[in-house]
Order: sequence, then structure tokens, then C-alpha cells
Amino acid sequence: MENNIKLSPADKWITKPVNRFMSKSTSGGIVLFVAAVFAIFMANSQWAEAYMGFWDDNHIGFTLNDMTLNHSLKHWVNDGLMAIFFFVVGLELKRELTTGELSSPKKAMLPIIAAIGGMIVPASIYLIFNGGTDAAHGWGIPMATDIAFALGVLFLLGDRVPTSLKVFLTALAIADDLGAVLVIAIFYTSDLSLVNLGIGLGFFGLLILSNLLGIRNMIYYAIIGIVGIWLAFLLSGVHATIAAVLAAFAIPSTARVQESYFVAKMSKLRERFRSIDPDNSIPDLTGEQMECVMDMKSLTKDSLPPAIRLEHSMHNFVSFFVMPVFALANAAIPIHLGEGGLSAVTLGVAFGLLLGKVIGVAGLTGLLIKLKLVPMPKGMTYLNLLGLGFLAAIGFTMSLFVTELAFDINVHPDFPDQAKLGILIASGLGGVIGYILLFMCGKKTTISEEE
Repeated sequence: MENNIKLSPADKWITKPVNRFMSKSTSGGIVLFVAAVFAIFMANSQWAEAYMGFWDDNHIGFTLNDMTLNHSLKHWVNDGLMAIFFFVVGLELKRELTTGELSSPKKAMLPIIAAIGGMIVPASIYLIFNGGTDAAHGWGIPMATDIAFALGVLFLLGDRVPTSLKVFLTALAIADDLGAVLVIAIFYTSDLSLVNLGIGLGFFGLLILSNLLGIRNMIYYAIIGIVGIWLAFLLSGVHATIAAVLAAFAIPSTARVQESYFVAKMSKLRERFRSIDPDNSIPDLTGEQMECVMDMKSLTKDSLPPAIRLEHSMHNFVSFFVMPVFALANAAIPIHLGEGGLSAVTLGVAFGLLLGKVIGVAGLTGLLIKLKLVPMPKGMTYLNLLGLGFLAAIGFTMSLFVTELAFDINVHPDFPDQAKLGILIASGLGGVIGYILLFMCGKKTTISEEE
């Protein structure tokens, strides 16, 4: 069948290999890792000042009547590009809450409990080191798990890890993201402008009403979502990424065409296409065949919910552009311990992630299973649950993001870099230890199955 597909040299040597790389579940994590390593290298090189200045000193702004927005490149990355990331997170949350692993209390209970434990314990450990100090506001930094890195490590293990463990980590990370969004919305906002917040919520209500009325034009949702909700939230003091999550929840998640109709109609279109030129005597498609193909395309589009289409179409852009650019702008961490060694902020973040996630996720989940309050998921053992807890300590993207919100660099210029160093230490150790534990556990499982 592939021999009948005409491939140009560009398709064969560029497009196909790139698409193959981007389709792998681990590729996004690899690109993110490379971007982070490059940023760390630049921050500790002779070009550090120029590299930092590129993100902090270059500004982009515009003025509309009395409204002026003028921010650095780094600020636009964190408030603009990351809004796209949170929009996709919102689409994933909606899918999981409607049809996925969080769609029923039975499915959702264990991952949600694990996520709650994985947020409360890390925050508590951080406050043990920093409670009562100027750095206490950073308690939200070790609460989040980086789903891209954690799942990337998990998928590197391949068949050594049971599918149930991957599903559990995915559901846990989704619940964790929901918790992180709520924390940002409630605790990490500046002074509120109730007028702009009301305008943003009004536009959100308009999108919900449009959804109920059956409007499915994505350009319409994009205009209302960006110009209405995002801009209003940006001016209100509530972080603009929350607007992206709200906009995602307003996107229609039901298909226009039902499955039974799709199967019957597509079968008719297929037979119609084959009857037009059954002997393939004409090398190219005829006008009637083109019309038939376009009908198939339209039918296929209507069979997919707009939210699902958007999630899949934006996934590569987020994985291979938004998150790497965010890492380039935010992972530039100068590594110097100073005379006093590691600071309380660094220790609070590192231990909060590394110990807090293991205790909160693996410890609490294991306790509930031990007390027989919840059943052990199929294929899960206490050892691979421990490995999963260490993978949950990879808090890279979300933790870096909360760091930018938690500290005022003009008041405490050292706190962000100290927190980022803790994130780097915990994420690196968590990923390595989690990988080793799951690798050993998978090997042991394979041998026992053969016996």
C-alpha cells in the first residue's frame, strides 16, 4: 500500500522523519530537556548576562486609547505563550472530567486523593523550612508535577511499566494540574480589578451560552477567548492563564455527527467513490471523486468534537514550541551555592518536591490500599508505586511557572534562582531514582511471569 504513495525527496528525508519523531510520546520531553539544559548552560557561561538580558531587557508593547501593555519578552512568554499551554491543559481536564479517568467517582477517587496528598505534603515541608519568613509565599512551588517530563520518563521504560500505572500517573497529573490552576487563581494573583474580572467572566458566560446554542465556529471562540476573556483577565490581576483554562471549558465537547450515522454514511461514500472509476483507468481524481472525498472530510470533521480536534491540533505546537521556549526563558539557573551553602528556599523546594511528593503520592496511596479503603490498581505494586512517587517529584515546568508568580524579583532578587535550583535538584533526582526503581521492578515482574 505504501508503494502507491508518491513521496518527494523532502517528504522522504525531512517531513516523514520529523513527523515520526514528533509522534512519539517521549519526544516532547526530550526537546524540553534539551531546551532546559541549554538555558542552564547559558546561565553559567560567559554569555550569561547577554542571555538573561535578551529575555528581560527586550520589551514588546502596544497602546490602545488609555490602555497600555508593555512587557518584557519573558513576561509575554509567561503570560502569553503559557496561556496556550494552559488552554491545552484545560482541554485535557475537560476530556478527563467528561469521558476520561476522572469522569466517575470510582475512577477518580484514588488519583485525586494522591494528587491532594502530593500537594499538601510538599507545601507543608516547604513551610517547615520557610514558614514565617519573606520566602513563605513560595509554598506553592513544590506542589505541581510536570506531566510532560514524568510521562516521558515513564514511556522510556516501555513494556516494563504496566498500562495501569501509566493511566494512574496521567490521571494523577491531570488532577494535579487542576489543583495547580486553582492555587494560581486563588493565591497567586495581584490586586484585583473587579470591573475587568467581571468583563472577563461575562465573555466566559457568552461562550458557554454559545456552546449551548450549538455554535461551533472555532474562529468565533478564538476571538471571544483571546480578545475577551484573556485580555480582561490580564488587566484584572487574576493570572491570564486562568482565562485560558476557562475558555477551554467553554469549547464544545460533543460531536455533531453520532457514531452510527458516521459509520453508515462513510460506508455509502466509500462505495460511491469506488463506483465512479472502478478500474482506475483515470490516474487522477475526477471532479465527482473530489466531491466525494470532500464529503468524507466534512463528515470526519463533524464526527470529532471541536475540543478533541483542538487538543490534537495544538498538542505539537505546545510540546515543541511553547514549552521549550518557556524553558529557554525560565530555566536559566545560575548554579552557585554561596558561602552559606544551600538556602532555606532551595532546601524547602528540593525536599518539598522530592520527599513531599513521595510521601504525599506514594505514601498516602499505599496507606489507603493497605487499609483496604481502595483496591490496588491492576499491575501496580508497592515498589512501582514508590517509583511513581519519585517521578511525581519532577515539577519542572509548573514549578518554574509558580516561581515566577510567587516572588517579586525587585524585592527579593535571590529567591527565584534559589527556588529554581531546588527544582533542578529535585526534578533530576526524582527522575533518575524513579526510572531506576521502575526499571528494576519491571525486570522482576518479567522474570516472575516467565517462571
